[in-house]
Amino acid sequence: MGKKGRFKMKTQKFAAASAVAAMSVISLATAQGDFSNVEIKTTSLGGGVFMLEGAGGNIGLSIGADGAFVIDDQFAPLNDKIMEAIREVTDGEVEFVLNTHFHGDHTGGNEAFGKAGAHIVAHDNVRKRLIEGRTRSDGTVTPSAPKDALPVITFSHSMSFHWNAHDIRVWHPETAHTDGDAIIFFKDLNIVHMGDVFFNTGGYIYIDVDSGGGIDGAIAAQEKALSKIDDDTQIIPGHGPVATRADLQESIDLLKGIRARVQALIDNGLSEEDVVAADPLADLNPRWGGGFVNGEFMTRTAYRSLAGK
Repeated sequence: MGKKGRFKMKTQKFAAASAVAAMSVISLATAQGDFSNVEIKTTSLGGGVFMLEGAGGNIGLSIGADGAFVIDDQFAPLNDKIMEAIREVTDGEVEFVLNTHFHGDHTGGNEAFGKAGAHIVAHDNVRKRLIEGRTRSDGTVTPSAPKDALPVITFSHSMSFHWNAHDIRVWHPETAHTDGDAIIFFKDLNIVHMGDVFFNTGGYIYIDVDSGGGIDGAIAAQEKALSKIDDDTQIIPGHGPVATRADLQESIDLLKGIRARVQALIDNGLSEEDVVAADPLADLNPRWGGGFVNGEFMTRTAYRSLAGK
């Protein structure tokens, strides 16, 4: 059977799996809103690498003779749209799906891709958290993921793919956005996918302290990435448009400033509520606090991270 025939069969299998996965997350779709009007935007970064934007985390895609290599897969109700966007640039099968962390807007498509035969890859803690599910401090419950959504290949510190004629390096920064993050470098193409370790939305980054994230780790991860890139590097952020080294430097400077302000108040013996009342980010909030993470949320995140709460 030819390659196109195999792709067609795999696409049909994916479509059936998508229907099952979409049904299993109908409550998530309701919670997140209507996905029917979401369009997938595909941007070529060169060398057979693309960034796909829809709803949720940005998707990375490498295509070539070896098959499709996907980084993150957004929400399950978008499965068919994501596969159609992939089909528009390649007839190769999706062989690997690499999750940058466990959040549902980056792993929602895992089940359909897994049932269709893709090998799901992630850090050890991603598999652990997907199996266990979680109850957040605000009472929000995320159930355990089905078997087909789980990573079947995991790593602890780093790993490499030699795929589509590229050397793809993956490394795990500790306690950054979560405790299971992965940053992916296409070394020869000067492209990096940073997952939610870096946002390029014009707002504060979300650090999931409940899931092992921390502001010190986020800064360290961003600084390590910065040390490996140059002014020509194309950065796929977890959210937002393709970014540059200057954008990443701005994020580092912002996080360091937030850390210094909140740490100074902690050192003066202030409680979390006292720090929030002091409003240490007041002058930053008009620019950075208008998104998903507002000034109070960012302040509490920094406090809990630095104070070990």
